[in-house]
Amino acid sequence: MVFIHPLSDVQCKNIGRGTKIWQFCVVLEKAVIGSGCNICANVFIENDVKIGNNVTVKCGVQLWDGVELEDNVFIGPNVTFTNDKFPRSKRYPDIFMKTVVKKGASIGANATILPGITIGENSMIAAGSIVTRDVPANCLYKNEIKPDVTPIISVREKNS
Repeated sequence: MVFIHPLSDVQCKNIGRGTKIWQFCVVLEKAVIGSGCNICANVFIENDVKIGNNVTVKCGVQLWDGVELEDNVFIGPNVTFTNDKFPRSKRYPDIFMKTVVKKGASIGANATILPGITIGENSMIAAGSIVTRDVPANCLYKNEIKPDVTPIISVREKNS
């Protein structure tokens, strides 16, 4: 049995058994969602999106045309997918770039996935990463960020 929260707008009929879609989600008509998935609150799923079985999509994610999530994928909260390298208002490409997240991969919160990327099987994308190239199977992808913490008082003295 499929559970669809009454505060969601789910136009799609191709949803697998045991999938749950929570409040404030929008799922367009041609999307395909597998069995045993958990689509959390405030998720938007466009038409040309394929979601495999046992996939978790956490809150605040938008899955645009051309995104495919294979089986057992985890998408953390507020992950951003893109499908157009040169977006312009009211100008659309003939075909949107395909982004594939392979079986068993996980993407941490607030990661950004640029268009046309393939994330390999069982790979993990660290929270906050910006993924600009394909990620091989069984790899951890992270952006190294070196924090720079300076006391405000010394910054103020420097600028005086």
